[in-house]
Amino acid sequence: MHFTVIGAGAIGGTIGAHLARAGHAVLMVDNVEEHVNAIERSGLTIEGNRTFQVRVPSATVAGMADALGGRPPEAVLLAVKAMHTSGALEPVVPLLGTESFVVSMQNGLNEAVIANRIGAEKTVGAFVNFGADYLGPGRIMFGGAGALYLGELDGRLSPRLQHLGAILKDAFLEHTTLTQNIWGYLWGKLGYASMLFATAVVDETMAEVLADPGCRSLLANLAGEVVAVADAEGVRSEGFDGYDPNAMRFTTPRDWDGIQRSLDRLVEFNRHSLKQKSGIWRDLAVRRRRTEVDMQIGAVVDVGHRTGVRAPLNEQLVAVIHDLEDGRREMRRANLDELRRLDEELYH
Repeated sequence: MHFTVIGAGAIGGTIGAHLARAGHAVLMVDNVEEHVNAIERSGLTIEGNRTFQVRVPSATVAGMADALGGRPPEAVLLAVKAMHTSGALEPVVPLLGTESFVVSMQNGLNEAVIANRIGAEKTVGAFVNFGADYLGPGRIMFGGAGALYLGELDGRLSPRLQHLGAILKDAFLEHTTLTQNIWGYLWGKLGYASMLFATAVVDETMAEVLADPGCRSLLANLAGEVVAVADAEGVRSEGFDGYDPNAMRFTTPRDWDGIQRSLDRLVEFNRHSLKQKSGIWRDLAVRRRRTEVDMQIGAVVDVGHRTGVRAPLNEQLVAVIHDLEDGRREMRRANLDELRRLDEELYH
């Protein structure tokens, strides 16, 4: 199987490098010319518990067609930020052949955007939850293994899905899993993401905030709102890496024992990762760029409005992140305190 990775940053770079190291044909495509040049000149370096360097063909978006040499791409791994999904698709759509398919290695519900553009039959869903960071041209930090689930949008365990899963299981993550409920994992990730966005409003590690007893009600209720919206959509949220959406669900009585166990497992999971702060935090504090909040948490709020299930904590979290993006707030504990006060007003 030939892989064209569009977006050779943290996620795409990590996956593509492992595939290339295992001997698969890979083309790395990125819009950062200095990153492409560094890969072409010296190879792509993955740093972390197992550091390695691999030579892999790379091209800018403008040079992608020439790099493919007139051959339709087979498996396209789309690994750009969610807000760039539509734009990243446009140069590749004219190149797709009858057997080509696109895999969304992204956060959010981008599979719907991709399927709307190229058809559900050419779209494969993926749930990605491993830690990685773009360090600089030609350098990616792989923070540690996490979950990787693959699924057809209609739930079929198709031959191409099984082939793709076997390759990624062998070349990258040994616990790569096929699922008949990829939408459930995507919504599960959104519940966890709501907590991670909350950890990014302060200059602390993910584990520190997740372990803070004073933050646990807020975190549980952020996730609980997401689960409620997913339920209204008719989607069964799935758990992973310690995150348990069933525990987070608003029930009477509330499953606080289950919530504490889930958060404890998430703390342990994050403490063992080389990536101690989220990509959201990195976008805000280091790269000084906009986050994916509108495509993730904002999307939950929007679906909630459509289905009549409000998510007021998440709505305020979106507003806080926007303030941080635009420089109207500083990254400090007061942001969490504000969200905690709203949690008290809404749910206690």
